[in-house]
Amino acid sequence: MQTRLLWRRSITALGLYGSVALPVLAGVVAARHLGPARYGLLTLAVAAAGFLQLLLDLTVEEAMIKYGFRYSTSGHWGRLRRLYRRAVELKTLGAIVAGAVVALLAPFADAIFNSHGLRDPFLLSALLPITYIPEAPAGAALVLTGRYDVRAAYSLLTAGLRAAGLVVGAQHGVTTAVLGVVAGQVAGSLAVGSAAVRVFNGFPAGEPESLAEDRGEIKQFVIRSTIGSGLASVRSYVAPLLLGMVSVPAQVGFFRAAQAPMTGLTALGGPARLILVTEQTRDWEAGAFARVFAGLRRYSLGALGLMVVAVPLFYWWMPTLIRVVFTDKYAHNPAEHAARVILIAGAISFVFAWTKSLPVSVGKPGLRILAEGVQTVVLLPLVLVLGWYWDATGAAAGVLISTVVFAAVWLVSLVRLRRDHPPAEVLPS
Repeated sequence: MQTRLLWRRSITALGLYGSVALPVLAGVVAARHLGPARYGLLTLAVAAAGFLQLLLDLTVEEAMIKYGFRYSTSGHWGRLRRLYRRAVELKTLGAIVAGAVVALLAPFADAIFNSHGLRDPFLLSALLPITYIPEAPAGAALVLTGRYDVRAAYSLLTAGLRAAGLVVGAQHGVTTAVLGVVAGQVAGSLAVGSAAVRVFNGFPAGEPESLAEDRGEIKQFVIRSTIGSGLASVRSYVAPLLLGMVSVPAQVGFFRAAQAPMTGLTALGGPARLILVTEQTRDWEAGAFARVFAGLRRYSLGALGLMVVAVPLFYWWMPTLIRVVFTDKYAHNPAEHAARVILIAGAISFVFAWTKSLPVSVGKPGLRILAEGVQTVVLLPLVLVLGWYWDATGAAAGVLISTVVFAAVWLVSLVRLRRDHPPAEVLPS
C-alpha cells in the first residue's frame, strides 16, 4: 500500500512539474524570438483571455471535488451524476460569455494598452476560454477516483501540446503564437475529456436525482469559489494588464520575464496542492481534523526550510540567470530588478501553497475570498501607481507587498479555523 502511494505521488510530482516546466520553456523560446515588445503583446492577449475566463467563468470544479467525495462516500450516485451534469452546463455557459467579452474588446485593445497589432491576437485568444471547457470537469472526475497521478499525467500532456503550439507559432509572430496555444489546448482538452468520460462511466449506474437539501449549499459554494478564483487571478493576469495601461508593451514583456521565479515556485508546490486537496478533503469529511492540520504543519515547515536556503542563492544569481535564459535583450533592465522582488513574493506563496486547497477541503471558500479580496484591494492601486513610476520593477513591488498581506490574513484565518475544530490525537496515516 505504501509503495503504491509513493509511486502515485511521484508520478503526480513529475506530471505537475512537467506541466509547468514545458510552458515556461516554451515561453522562454517565445520571449527570446519575439523580443520584449512583441512578447509583451503576446502576454497581454493571453492574460486578457485568462483573466476574463476566471472572472466570468464559474469555478465548479472545486464543488465537484468537495461534494463528489461526499456523494461517492455515501453512495448517492444519482446525485453525483446530477452534480456533474449541472457543473458542465455552467462551465460551458461561463466560458462562452468570457470568450465573447474578449472578442468584443479586440477592436479597442490597441487603444487600451497603448500598442499596435493587438486586434487579431485578441480575437484568437477569445477562443481560449471555450477550449478549456472540458479540462476542469474532467480533472475533477479523475481526482474523485483518487488517481491524482492520472490527472497529473493528462496535465502534462495538455501542457506539452500547448507548449509545442506556442513554440511553433512564435516563429511567425504574435498572432500565430496565440493560434498555436489555442490549437494545443483543443487537443489536450479532447484527450483529458475522453479519459474522464471513461472513468465516470465506471461509477455505479444511477438516474440523476435532485440535489435536494444540498442545492442551496452547493450554489453558495460555487459562487464563493468563483469569487475566490477570480480574485486569485490578479497576480498572474491583472498585474500585466494594469502595467500595460500605464506603461508600454516592452515593460510588460520585462515584467512577464521577471515572473519566471514565481512560476517556477508555483510549479514546485503543485504536487503538494493536488495531493492535499484529494487526501485532506477525504480526511475532513471523515472528521480527521488532526490529520489535516498535521499535514499543513509538515508542509509549511519543510517549504520554509527550503526557501531559507534557496532564495539567497537565486537572488544573487538572478542577473546572470535572466541574461542566460532570456538573452541580452532582457539584461540590464527592469527585468533583473523585478525578478529579484518577485522571487521573494514567490517564496512566500510557496510556503502558503496550501491556501488553495484548504478552503476546498474544509468547505469554506469564504476563507479564500477574504484573503484574495484583501490582496486584490492592496495590489491593484500599487501596480497602477508603482508601475507608472517604476515600470516593471514597480509592478513587482506591488506584487510583493500584496503577497505579504495575503500571508498575514491567512495566518489569522488558520488560527481561527483550528480553534473552531480542535484536533484530537493525530491519527496514523
